[in-house]
Amino acid sequence: MQTFICRVVSQSDVTYVASQKAEGGQLAKCVIRLKEFGGGKFGDEYVCAMFSNLAQCRFAEGSLVAASLRFQVHEVNGAMYQEIVANDVVSLNK
Repeated sequence: MQTFICRVVSQSDVTYVASQKAEGGQLAKCVIRLKEFGGGKFGDEYVCAMFSNLAQCRFAEGSLVAASLRFQVHEVNGAMYQEIVANDVVSLNK
């Protein structure tokens, strides 16, 4: 896991996905797009999944956040996919 200081580019609406681990069989999920702070026009960007209570949090576009991101790879039918999960996102704006 790594922690980054980023600006929020966008955030999707919350959807619910099936989960055997979640109470009620449904887990809240949304996608947040983050751009690394200080990178200017060509700074690194990350499209991250947020789950559960964190997915319910809304972050305004352009707001500065500290984000703890987990990078992982998984294989499905011989194809490799990279996934980024935001474990924690905290607003740095007052």
